[in-house]
Amino acid sequence: QVQLVESGGGLVQAGGSLRLSCVPSGRIFSSYGMGWFRQAPGKEREFVSAIRWNLWRGTNTYYGDFVKGRFTISRDNAKNTVYLQMNSLKPEDTAVYYCATLRNSNYDVADWGQGTQVTVSS
Repeated sequence: QVQLVESGGGLVQAGGSLRLSCVPSGRIFSSYGMGWFRQAPGKEREFVSAIRWNLWRGTNTYYGDFVKGRFTISRDNAKNTVYLQMNSLKPEDTAVYYCATLRNSNYDVADWGQGTQVTVSS
């Protein structure tokens, strides 16, 4: 039901920064959350970050254990866009990053974006 378009990937040196954007098109329910996953060659897709919003719960953010304060997820209601600010990037962060809409949990994905490549050189 929802189409997601990611952008902002690229090549950076270790310690650099990138800002990923995800623009959704289609129906997004208020109970939905959105998040980011990544997948490196030969590895399983893993959870990076998520943001969830609710009229009575407010907005909550979640991060994978590897982030340790380096990444920040945010949402711009006016532009209908979700961002992932990535700082202090490491070579191990190299992967294809996918935007996703979420259902009841941060691992229950309803829609996937096409992905954007992030490459961190040493």
